Amino acid sequence: MLTQEEVTFLDENGYLNLGQLLSTEQVQKINQRLEELMTQEGENAGAELADSKYIRHPKEEGADRLADLVNKGEIFDIFYTHPRVLAGIEAVLGQSFKLSSLNYRAAKPSKGLQKLHVDWKNAVSEGVFKVCNSIWLLDDFTENNGSTRIVPKTHRSSVLPEEVMTDPNDKHPDEIRIIAPAGSVFIFNSHVWHGGTTNYTNRDRRSIHSYFCTREQPQQIDQKRYITEKTLSRIGALGKYILDV
Repeated sequence: MLTQEEVTFLDENGYLNLGQLLSTEQVQKINQRLEELMTQEGENAGAELADSKYIRHPKEEGADRLADLVNKGEIFDIFYTHPRVLAGIEAVLGQSFKLSSLNYRAAKPSKGLQKLHVDWKNAVSEGVFKVCNSIWLLDDFTENNGSTRIVPKTHRSSVLPEEVMTDPNDKHPDEIRIIAPAGSVFIFNSHVWHGGTTNYTNRDRRSIHSYFCTREQPQQIDQKRYITEKTLSRIGALGKYILDV
């Protein structure tokens, strides 16, 4: 599902544009469903599951979030089963991987800046990567609306941003932006330095992250524990394998 050129680019740079995998109609329906969930969940929006209860984490200032989308409708199944996404994840993590979490994030106007960071506790050596992310664009990503920034090739760095930057919130001289139309999907090795930027528009900048880890690791949401019968009945063998249920 990926060309050799795409695999090589991802390996060398730590990210890859997979193109527009969602149609305009699909994006519209997904955004409608997300609006419904934000209204239904209210103050619990973005909470994660543990011990049969919602855990209320401090909300990210300036961003709306939703968690556990696996159990919130068939419309979200594509986010962890699309063959091009799975091929990209396999190119980074190898064949033994699973979904860690499926979450929504929307950067609010005048907000959304994140420090450059990695999604692992430390730098890795010899290309033994543990985590990989895909970001699904539900709005056009532009220079001004809080698009994600990435510092290419830093997935092979032996240091973390906070170890070499005076302030990881600052712009890095080598960073690039994810600039693409709604419906596009980007894979990025989660060991590459990345972060959100400030949304200077008057509208939310919406995206969904399907985040994967190697199979021996615990998931951010324990799918075996929290998967619903309704979800299990529809996802098939591939979905069950990717969720590790």
